[in-house]
Amino acid sequence: MDKHINVPFSKEEAKKLKIGEYVYLSGTIYTARDAAHKRMDEALNNEEELPFNIEGNIIYYMGPSPAREGRPIGSAGPTTASRMDKYTPRLLDMGMIGMVGKGKRTDAVKDAVIRNGAVYFAAVGGAGALLSKAIISSEVIAYDDLGTEAIRKLEIKDFPVIVVMDSEGNDLYKAVTAGMQKRI
Repeated sequence: MDKHINVPFSKEEAKKLKIGEYVYLSGTIYTARDAAHKRMDEALNNEEELPFNIEGNIIYYMGPSPAREGRPIGSAGPTTASRMDKYTPRLLDMGMIGMVGKGKRTDAVKDAVIRNGAVYFAAVGGAGALLSKAIISSEVIAYDDLGTEAIRKLEIKDFPVIVVMDSEGNDLYKAVTAGMQKRI
């Protein structure tokens, strides 16, 4: 069964999500990749505030291509999430409720997801043009000098994702791998 969720959302809502579920997100999310995560980490180390309120929000690991005429954004496919793993536990401990990316996560991220009742979603890699159709608006809100890695505020409607790590630490990547190993 598909689920429709407005973002930002609460830990209670996150705890209802289970691996393998298809979810359509609507509302506000933020983008940040490697360079933006490094800058946010430096800001926190200097006791500065983040450029947006992390509480209950989702970060989409994505750097878009240039927007086509009449569109708010270009192709908007996910980036490999593990590149942000060294920064993710800290952001989850500060109240981030979820992430969207692709690929496996470290045990440290899994532990932080469980500890904070968060969730990790995957967006389909290679489907950036399709995903961009669910983005209503895009605005650079921080680190403009980073170009495609700047932090953006996205307004989305029915953005398609799959729960790949739920708040209990169940991991779809590991479940599928285990199932395949049994078959072999």
